[in-house]
Amino acid sequence: MCGIIAILLANEDEFVNQMIFDGLTVLQHRGQDAAGIVTSERRRLHLRKDNGLVKDVFQTHHMAELRGNVGLGHCRYPTAGSSSCAEAQPLYTNYPHGICVAHNGNLTNTHELTDVVRDTMQRHVNTDSDSEVLLNIFAECMMNRTGRGAAGHGCEAEDVFAAIEGVMEKCKGGYAGAYLINGVGIVGFRDPHGIRPVVLGSRQSSLGNGKLDYVLASESVAIDTLGFNLERDVRAGEAVFIDMRTGEMQSKICHPDASTSPCIFEYVYFARPDSIMDGVSVYESRLKMGEKLAEKVLKLHPDHDIDVVIPIPDTSRTSALQAAYCLGRPFREGFIKNRYIARTFIMPGQETRKKSVRLKLNTIKSEFAGRNVLLVDDSVVRGTTAREIVQMARDAGANKVYFTSAAPPIRYPNIYGIDIPTMRELVAYERDEEQIAKHIGCDWIIYQDLKDLEASVSTTAPPDQPLEKFDTSCFSAKYVTGETIGDEYFTRLHKLRNDAAQEERRGAPLKDSQSRSSMTGTMHSAPQSMDGCEPVSNDKRQNVTGAGSSCEPLNNN
Repeated sequence: MCGIIAILLANEDEFVNQMIFDGLTVLQHRGQDAAGIVTSERRRLHLRKDNGLVKDVFQTHHMAELRGNVGLGHCRYPTAGSSSCAEAQPLYTNYPHGICVAHNGNLTNTHELTDVVRDTMQRHVNTDSDSEVLLNIFAECMMNRTGRGAAGHGCEAEDVFAAIEGVMEKCKGGYAGAYLINGVGIVGFRDPHGIRPVVLGSRQSSLGNGKLDYVLASESVAIDTLGFNLERDVRAGEAVFIDMRTGEMQSKICHPDASTSPCIFEYVYFARPDSIMDGVSVYESRLKMGEKLAEKVLKLHPDHDIDVVIPIPDTSRTSALQAAYCLGRPFREGFIKNRYIARTFIMPGQETRKKSVRLKLNTIKSEFAGRNVLLVDDSVVRGTTAREIVQMARDAGANKVYFTSAAPPIRYPNIYGIDIPTMRELVAYERDEEQIAKHIGCDWIIYQDLKDLEASVSTTAPPDQPLEKFDTSCFSAKYVTGETIGDEYFTRLHKLRNDAAQEERRGAPLKDSQSRSSMTGTMHSAPQSMDGCEPVSNDKRQNVTGAGSSCEPLNNN
């Protein structure tokens, strides 16, 4: 899962750098592995990207170099490829025009497409990132459409839409993002199933005369923060083209069978509660989840002895608040979160996640001592966090510890950009609720029913924008792009994305029973360097070291 933002200002004398930085900061929850910004200043591209948080990647001297009135931003949470800063985005290719991409999601046919890009299109792919494949396919489609003329020559809206049609014809999976075509404009796009979110906003330009500034972002919270007006969601299978030469915005559905099926896990966990996605308030949907969860608790345990309802910060707080109200029990904050620790579910490696739970959370013992507590979490993935939290509650003096999840049991991989790659690492894999409760150490556990989760979102949708279908694959094993559990794709995915493979790519020593070939699976090329970035703009300043020195140049001055 990643966060993307694209901004085009009508006034060429204004810069987007600070606005993109601010937008990425409010989208930081979508990825803390790497961040990047590319801007275009009168056809000159400036790029800064590196591993790390937004606030750490961009120093004052970097921001001063990111000039221009149009740009892309990206914060990364890796689910494909590696954590190398070579895969930090935006990614760039120089032909045709000079094109950059910021991409959120995951292509499910990357393996096949990489062969096509290398062997048929004869384009070099230097990383294991599906985003680089997505970039090169769009560039090839643009080249086939506009030919080999001068930069910007003959590139009109219909050419851009035809290229996006080519991308959507070739690429399977869940993806959304933006292209920056240098000297031409920006293009927002969303896969034909609308699995990954992207929204459009605008505001009056400082030029007046009816000119507009535009923004595309993963979540509406970025649009709100920057003072733009939320216009709408980019629809499934749609491309939105904003022409930097004329300031005009045009859009087109670029896939004949487009049908909206957003990832329901966005509402459960990833999105900020103050965001609106596909017309649905994330906050309102989570209130509904808490209500439905309380109804199930009362159904299964009508004579329950719950004394207090405690959320597991932060995402579950909204659902826990409503569950406590419906149960008629007090809502209390029993865990205090250290906000300077990353979200444990998206941390790489089981041992890292386990260690980070105690660093992230501490208990208020008076809320647990002698009480029967109901813990509410948004979801239970690997069970590592849940088991540590249950033990923390018992250590704080809880009499009984009950556990509830606002989402159903996660039993299957997610293949559209969420790091749930292998069934064997999931706590609900081949376990029923009684076995799960025993595994994490609670007295009993209750999961949300899938139909209730879907109703929590769909009943919150506005009448003019109904939501009838969702991607629920990690709960139901029903993949909207047609994959089936047991396909070769899932075998390859397990080899590349299980915890052991990820630890090996981060440089951890292999155990005796592991081999490098078993970790790399069907990798096409040699492993990447984990620190293989060049300095931005070939920066020669001697005082720029460490995290502030690793960016890729676009202009070799």
